[in-house]
Amino acid sequence: MEPHVQRAVEAFKSGRPVCLFDSEKREGETDLLFPGAMAEPATMRQLRQECGGLLFLAIGDEVGECFGLPFLQDLHTSKDALKRHPVLNHLITNDLRYDARSAFTLSINHRDTYTGITDHDRALTTRRFAELATACLADSTSVEQAMQRLGEEFRTPGHIPVCREAKGGLTVRQGHTELAVGLARLSGTAPVVIGAEMLQPDGDFALPVADARAWAETNGIPFLEGADIVSALGA
Repeated sequence: MEPHVQRAVEAFKSGRPVCLFDSEKREGETDLLFPGAMAEPATMRQLRQECGGLLFLAIGDEVGECFGLPFLQDLHTSKDALKRHPVLNHLITNDLRYDARSAFTLSINHRDTYTGITDHDRALTTRRFAELATACLADSTSVEQAMQRLGEEFRTPGHIPVCREAKGGLTVRQGHTELAVGLARLSGTAPVVIGAEMLQPDGDFALPVADARAWAETNGIPFLEGADIVSALGA
C-alpha cells in the first residue's frame, strides 16, 4: 500500500476525516468522509459548514442485503408504482451523465430524533445505523430479524439519504459510494461512511480538485483519489 494511502487509512481508522476525489472522468467531485460509527454532532457540523453538498451515508452491499434495502430507482420504476403514480413515468432517471443508475436507497431518521435535521439528530441516526449494521452482520442475523431491528430504531423518510454500494463494488462501479465503502474496507471499519460533496464557496460548482487538495493539506486531512482506492484493493 502506498504511504499516502496508508496515512489516510490510519486516519480514517481513528475516526478522522479523509478527502476523496473520484476522477475527472466521473463526477469530478471531492467528498469529505468520516467513518459512520464514529459520527458526532461535530462531524455533521464540519460536513455541513465546510462542504456545502448533500450529506449522505454510503453503505456496503452486504449492509443493504442485510436490511433488505431497495434501490429507489427500482422502486420508482416498478410496474405497480408506475401504474399507481403516473407522474413517475415522467420522472424516470434515464439521462445521468456520469452513470447508468443511481445508488440511492431509502432515507432514514432514528426514532429518537425530533425533526432529524439537527447535527445531534443526524449524528445519532448515522452512528446508530452503523452500530446496528455491524451487530447484525456479526450475528449473521436473518433479513427478517434485521428488518425488524431496523424498524424498531429507524423510520423512513428521513434526513440521512442512504446510498448503497453496487453488487460487485468497485469492479462494476467506481462512484463515490463504492469508493467510500472501499476506504472503509481498507481501514477495517464498518462499511458505513458519512460524507458530503465539497462545493465552491458560492455553491455553483464542485470545488476544483486542486483547491480541495490545498484545503486538505492546510487542514491536515489526507487526500486520496479514486484510483488510489481501486489500486489498494486490487479491484
